[in-house]
Amino acid sequence: MDKESLLRLVDSLHRDKEIAKDVVFQGIEAALTTAARKHFKSQEMVSIQIDRNTGEILAKEGDRMIDPSELGRITAQTAKQVIIQKIREAERDVIYDDFISRRGVIVSGTVQRFEGSAIIVNLGKTEGILQRAEQIDGEHYNTNERVRAIVFDVKKIGIRVRILLSRTHPDFVRRLFELEVPEIGEHTIEIKALAREPGHRTKIAVASGDPNVDCVGACVGVRGSRIKNIVDELNGEKIDIIRWSDEPEVLLPNALKPADVSGIILSSGNQVATIVVPNDQLSLAIGKRGQNVRLASRLTSWDIDIITESEFEERQKTSAEGFTEVAEANKKIADNVPAVTTESDERVQSGGEKEEVS
Repeated sequence: MDKESLLRLVDSLHRDKEIAKDVVFQGIEAALTTAARKHFKSQEMVSIQIDRNTGEILAKEGDRMIDPSELGRITAQTAKQVIIQKIREAERDVIYDDFISRRGVIVSGTVQRFEGSAIIVNLGKTEGILQRAEQIDGEHYNTNERVRAIVFDVKKIGIRVRILLSRTHPDFVRRLFELEVPEIGEHTIEIKALAREPGHRTKIAVASGDPNVDCVGACVGVRGSRIKNIVDELNGEKIDIIRWSDEPEVLLPNALKPADVSGIILSSGNQVATIVVPNDQLSLAIGKRGQNVRLASRLTSWDIDIITESEFEERQKTSAEGFTEVAEANKKIADNVPAVTTESDERVQSGGEKEEVS
């Protein structure tokens, strides 16, 4: 290969594969060095360097300069295989560095093929894998259909990069809100907590750093336009947006919406909250298969026990009766226990009686 061809090859790989030119030069030098050592079978150190500007090859065997024409007789296949391997490794590193910096970020691609229950997504320069566990229940995809997901994890496996995608991770909803609600991207509104059961329901707590900005209204959008885009992306998953508060007395009732709360008893020592709801609100507060109270508990980090007003009154009545019974028992004990005197008192009393008899 002449100098001009070598420089064109390096430039082409740099452009098409986005591999740094110096990395390509190093790969070619390593390939030629490996092939030269096998060819000369010399005990002397073989070193090859390529001028980055001119493409001229400088080769040495120990102190002896090797004529570039001698390198032409080296087995070309050996050098070619090493060059290909080095280029693939460099290409892998470029892709890995690109996607490791995008971990947790939403990417968009097209469904390329199916491998069992996993979906292989074309991301342009490489492929991503959307495994069954990371797909939302009830979703179905066709080849060439557009799909969005977050980069869940990135791994190097041999000369390949394995990019794992997810649509079920809570951060997928978080990133969708960041895209749809500019105030979140600008940090005017902050997502304080998020709890999700993919495909069913999400509860998200938000707070505003600007008193003039309604955090809930901004997330919903005009006539629900912003939240509608997110729900559509999640194929109808319900989303409850609540206002965050540092006070559990305020946060817990908000988290249980749409159910009404009529009372709350907190046990801060073990993070347990007893929530009292109207009799007709119990099923709404608990939710289908306990979903509403489960998500509220995860959102607030409190264990939640829900009771109706009737149950609360019954507990109060039972507690009052218990206190009455204890008080009456104490009174009976006090009335029936005889006076107790000490041994020294008995001796004093006994001595006094003898003196009176005498």
